[in-house]
Amino acid sequence: MNASEDPIGPAQSAPDAQAAHQPQQAQSGALLLDVRGIDVGYGDTQVLWDVSLDVRRGEVVALVGANGAGKSTLLATISGLLRPWKGEILFDGNHIERMSAAQIVRHGLAHVPQGRHVFAALSVEANLKLGAYTRRAGSSRAIAEDLDRVYHLLPALFERRNQLAGSMSGGEQQMCAIGRGLMTRPELLLIDEMSLGLAPKIVDDLLGAIDAIHRQENLSFLLVEQDVQIALERADRGYVIENGHTVVSGPGPELLTSAKVRAAYLGE
Repeated sequence: MNASEDPIGPAQSAPDAQAAHQPQQAQSGALLLDVRGIDVGYGDTQVLWDVSLDVRRGEVVALVGANGAGKSTLLATISGLLRPWKGEILFDGNHIERMSAAQIVRHGLAHVPQGRHVFAALSVEANLKLGAYTRRAGSSRAIAEDLDRVYHLLPALFERRNQLAGSMSGGEQQMCAIGRGLMTRPELLLIDEMSLGLAPKIVDDLLGAIDAIHRQENLSFLLVEQDVQIALERADRGYVIENGHTVVSGPGPELLTSAKVRAAYLGE
């Protein structure tokens, strides 16, 4: 059964999925992630110039823009996979721009990269347990409790727990990657291009799962998406990045109705 035929959880219609997450900006908490004036690139090639953004506790923040704008590079820099050339990154008040990726995970920031990257030859449950590898609380009992928690949040993974991850549909693999991120006990989860290559119904199911996690866990999310409509419909705030620069930011619903954003990214 292919990805478009194999639901990953209880399906929601598009209106229901949009209603499931209403912007929570007024209820957002203290500053959690603070990115200040980042320059970064690969080798001698600069990709980002003076990029700043922030995420508060309990927020869903979207980072949108065209392919190649620098969105994935920014997530890689925040999560420690790239070192910034200039600027600062603070997470929960601590400077993390010089920390390793493993140290950043231990501080409570997890990254679900573009392309899912599950371990195809391992079971779903083994993939999830790998998410607990760098945790501070790594006892067998704590890991078992967190598995139960992830299975409660993402029940489709419990049904597939003994299945090889590589044999699942694209949507199920994305769900597994998100579950692995949750096993790190994050305070902020970065998700890069969640909808890439997936059928619309599967994307709706994934978004429904994100909404449920956000409600139940009050977890903060930084979502990177090429699909501007999907991202801004459910974001408390959003940033638009073009050619390595942040060009506009604001509440998600306002950006979605912006004539400039709709003309540039929605073909209107």
